[in-house]
Amino acid sequence: MSQRPLRTAIALATAAAASFALATVPAHATADDPDDPKVQLELATAYAATAKYLDESVAIADGYVPNPCSSDPAGHGSMGYHYFKESLYGSVDPAKPASLLYEDGENGKRRLAGVEWIVPDADHNLKTSNDRPSMFGGQKFDGPMPGHNATMPIHYDLHVWIWKDNPNGLFDRWNPTVKCPPRPAHTAHTSPTAPTAPKTPTAQTADMADMADMAH
Repeated sequence: MSQRPLRTAIALATAAAASFALATVPAHATADDPDDPKVQLELATAYAATAKYLDESVAIADGYVPNPCSSDPAGHGSMGYHYFKESLYGSVDPAKPASLLYEDGENGKRRLAGVEWIVPDADHNLKTSNDRPSMFGGQKFDGPMPGHNATMPIHYDLHVWIWKDNPNGLFDRWNPTVKCPPRPAHTAHTSPTAPTAPKTPTAQTADMADMADMAH
């Protein structure tokens, strides 16, 4: 199901009584069946809970911290700018994603494109995956993988593109329609005469190679 019909389904699921949705869930339903009422209800919960973050300033006020734009070195797309909230690491609550995914918009503003859940790896071992979590009717998280900044542990993550269509799929980590700005030729840490780096980061790709390698 593409995201446009999905949003219609989400609206209908939100309006429907939760008891009806849960009572009609087939026992075998998985994330491969987004028409499943329970999956729709969980997606609707995520959609409704993050609608306020269409305004980037609200996300920052709520404790989501902007990080650089992330692109796949292999060219499969980008994730956009991650806004991480460390207090939500470990959440598998559809209403409480640990990361919001933004892209550059018009007039210097950023648009919300997706959301992400981040769960630390219990044994901190990249070679084991016995504790791999899942959400949305059995959709498995990617990983385990190294942290993407100095304070992020080895973890699993799940990207969900509920705010922008992803041709690769609702749960694919890379979105080819999301673009990161070109990396600058010089940065503040390599040139002593360069101006102070802006508070809002721009782009990163170097550390994405490990992410791509550990995704599958």
